[in-house]
Amino acid sequence: MKARARLFGHPIHTMLIVFPLGLLATAVVFDLVRMFTGDPTFGVVAYWMIAAGLVGGLLAAPFGLLDWTGIPAGTRAKSVGLTHGVGNLVVVLLFAASWWLRRADPEAPASMALILSFAGGAIALFTAWLGGELVSRMGVGVDEGAHVDATGG
Repeated sequence: MKARARLFGHPIHTMLIVFPLGLLATAVVFDLVRMFTGDPTFGVVAYWMIAAGLVGGLLAAPFGLLDWTGIPAGTRAKSVGLTHGVGNLVVVLLFAASWWLRRADPEAPASMALILSFAGGAIALFTAWLGGELVSRMGVGVDEGAHVDATGG
């Protein structure tokens, strides 16, 4: 099954998700660098990476939801897609809360802001794997003959 939202023949959601995934992961890396070096510049960079990642996530989400509505009910792909989408919503909420907590002093984020960022990053690893499962194993969004009930192999 092909993606419902396409641009020049390619799935839009798949094109867009690289931005929030990369930006939010980079924010986690910069948080770690700030923690180990003490350089406040990395805190500011992480703050803006999160802001950009949140915008990217909000742009990618509607296209993912639109594609998910085209997956046949009762299939493994529908279930995996739901977990992927809800998980990514949790990721965006965690990073949004982290960003909100940082806004007064991006150079020195509070411990809770860091915890939320790291939790969001950890969950994003799992939800990204689920997205890969949908596209790479099942062919959802990219293959007219997608196997929406494919399992490991």
